[in-house]
Amino acid sequence: MDENKRKLLGMTLSEMTDAVKEAGMPAFSAKQIADWVYSKRVLSIESMSNISLKNREKLARLFEVGRKEPAEAARSIDGTVKYLFEVDNGHFVEAVYIPDGERATLCVSSQVGCKMNCLFCMTGKQKYTASLTSNEILNQIFSLPEFEKLTNIVFMGMGEPCDNLDNLLPAIEVLTSNYGLAWSPHRLTVSSVGVRKGLKRLLDSGDYHIAISLHHPIPEKRKEIMPAEKGYSITEILDLLREYDFSHQRRLTFEYIVFKGINETLAHARELIKLLRGLDCRINLIRYHAIPGVPLEGVDEEGMVRLRDFLTKNGLFTTIRASRGEDIFAACGMLSTLKHNNK
Repeated sequence: MDENKRKLLGMTLSEMTDAVKEAGMPAFSAKQIADWVYSKRVLSIESMSNISLKNREKLARLFEVGRKEPAEAARSIDGTVKYLFEVDNGHFVEAVYIPDGERATLCVSSQVGCKMNCLFCMTGKQKYTASLTSNEILNQIFSLPEFEKLTNIVFMGMGEPCDNLDNLLPAIEVLTSNYGLAWSPHRLTVSSVGVRKGLKRLLDSGDYHIAISLHHPIPEKRKEIMPAEKGYSITEILDLLREYDFSHQRRLTFEYIVFKGINETLAHARELIKLLRGLDCRINLIRYHAIPGVPLEGVDEEGMVRLRDFLTKNGLFTTIRASRGEDIFAACGMLSTLKHNNK
């Protein structure tokens, strides 16, 4: 790619209209370009055959499509593939492709590193470096070798999505608008630790599924493993969520990594039931994937099942997320950290 040229991938239709005007082309050609970039997924402006050669040359002086193939891939025996994509300034982010029968999900990154610094997350150990552009977010999707198989997108990779809404929301517009992929918003899930202002903006912008990283039902204890609790209290986040309707197609999920000796007892489960009372939601129990230098342990299968069954019996629909890709640095941020350290 030519770093001096602006990228068409990642532009909304409005931004493409401004781009073609700047290039001295008629405004209607913006829809043609959007069709080539998003529906036909071309790699070059030269391929846009229904645009005159003269106008293609005008466009190519200032812009390029802006697609970049994955730099590396790690493949698991269970079919999961973790891709590394190079972004600005030689940094790398991860996208994880997870096939599961007729369903195929892609976990997409929104930042290089993360400001939230959760104790259990390798991405937080990298510290925050940059927010990805809309181009860099969408490139993880459009340059995925398995693109045609995708059924769902989860913004739950590296970074805090609600800390980068200025770039995430235009990317989501492309995914859900008729000029883009025209996907239902219910094929998209956005995960957050609960950045209140950003979460409200996200909730007001569309009917995407929401996943909140909870991980402990007691705020003071949550703060010990999730420093963001200091600035974004889970009780305030729950008050916000109660203002929205999750009784229809939009789904609200609370992610709960289960740690031995931290949050796995039935006493914790009772606190969880009390905390979430009145919310139409589900709990997703997650097995902990160990990361270097962090003194946390996971819980055995018996403990996971006991917690799930107790919560479900008491009215909280609860599932245990299947562990995937443990043989390929499954924990978020592991592969990009290894790449960075080996540079």
